[in-house]
Amino acid sequence: MTNSGNSLSVDVLVIGWGKGGKTLAAALAGGGQKVAMVEQFDSMHGGTCINIGCVPTKTLVHDAQERREDDDAASYWFRAVQRRDTLIGTLRDVNHHMLADLDTVTLVDGRARFVGERTVEVSAGEDRLTVTAPTVVVNTGAVPSRPDLPGIDSPRVHDSTSLQHADPFPQRLAVVGAGPIGLEFASMFAGFGAEVTVLNRRPRLLPAEDEDVAAEVQSVLEGDGITVLHEADLRGVEDGPEAALLRLEVAGQSRELETDAVLLATGRRPATDDLGLEAAGIDVDERGAIVVDEHLRTSAHGVYALGDVHGGAQQTYLSLDDHRIVLSQLAGDGSRSTSDRVAVPTTTFLTPPLAAVGLTETEAREQGRDVLVATQKVAAIKAMPRPKILGDSRGLVKIVVDAGADEILGARLFHVDAQEVINLIALAMRAGTTATQLRDGIWTHPSSTEALNETLGKLAPVE
Repeated sequence: MTNSGNSLSVDVLVIGWGKGGKTLAAALAGGGQKVAMVEQFDSMHGGTCINIGCVPTKTLVHDAQERREDDDAASYWFRAVQRRDTLIGTLRDVNHHMLADLDTVTLVDGRARFVGERTVEVSAGEDRLTVTAPTVVVNTGAVPSRPDLPGIDSPRVHDSTSLQHADPFPQRLAVVGAGPIGLEFASMFAGFGAEVTVLNRRPRLLPAEDEDVAAEVQSVLEGDGITVLHEADLRGVEDGPEAALLRLEVAGQSRELETDAVLLATGRRPATDDLGLEAAGIDVDERGAIVVDEHLRTSAHGVYALGDVHGGAQQTYLSLDDHRIVLSQLAGDGSRSTSDRVAVPTTTFLTPPLAAVGLTETEAREQGRDVLVATQKVAAIKAMPRPKILGDSRGLVKIVVDAGADEILGARLFHVDAQEVINLIALAMRAGTTATQLRDGIWTHPSSTEALNETLGKLAPVE
């Protein structure tokens, strides 16, 4: 974009290079439609997952797991960050060419803002470009939430993006928030050798999970040297010459904590600020998320929203499924919808990872289900040697089954390879495979999947 006052008309305009948006753009462009992809930052070609989310953080998680006790923490961290950056640079280039090499795609760098129905103005410095299309897709993702507290703008206070390039390596790290991002970074930095303290606002970890699962997670974190403070609120940050001093309230008592760096893991909110949505007639909810129906249509005709920007669970694979729903609307029979989603798994990449799908035991009982529950500590599962082979037999397996229907209602897997095994259980739930069939399945050996043979053999009624 070089001249002000330019205009561009295309068949489909995609705002934001996220998983759903880029995949939809490639599919429609491959079918001959003219597509414009607008992305504000060169560094975000490919979207959050590739550049600052799933892939770079899990690269660092892996390297933290590989660190030996005699490795110097600071130099090992520097090498891990270099490897992260090299990998992400390669993936970003691949994602750039995924669209740039298509003749029917126009890439536009700049900040998009709606100025009318299905019309945006893209600004980059002094340059302006007006883009119109009969179909517009908003895929701007989410941004970190930042509490308004004294001293919160200290250079020692990070979000999950900036902490990936922390320099120098923080020997002491305070993590504000005990959700998936906070716990993943806490586990990761403990692996790199940092002294980590987690500030959890609630009375216990993982309040949406059963107490035995949450207790096992806390036990593993504490075994890795992580301190968890419950009912803990950050009240302010004082930035000193050598460290940051945190003012806390813990269980109603004032406390102080000195640390080298602070991670704000207090959630992410839909990135809808200054998009000019009102000019296009696009409704948002109280959190700023774009309101959509089951086909991801917004309140404005011809405008769709994909991924984190419309609220709900913030998962890359849900954004990918969002693209299938919109593609069904634009180039298919329109039958796909968000109501098709059943047994969607999640994983929090602790060490070992915590994976979940379906109902907890508590939720199943609250629904009045007649349930059978099987719970085993990983170290006690005789038919599961793989964690022992890898040197990490911590964690547990918990599976909830409907007693009458032999239906798998949910599972919590906290062990090596849990992020893979949970996909098998989720597929079984979607396909109607019974707990007995999983119990009697023939699995490769040695594998973590083998736990299903033994654990499901121990199903018992809930007392």
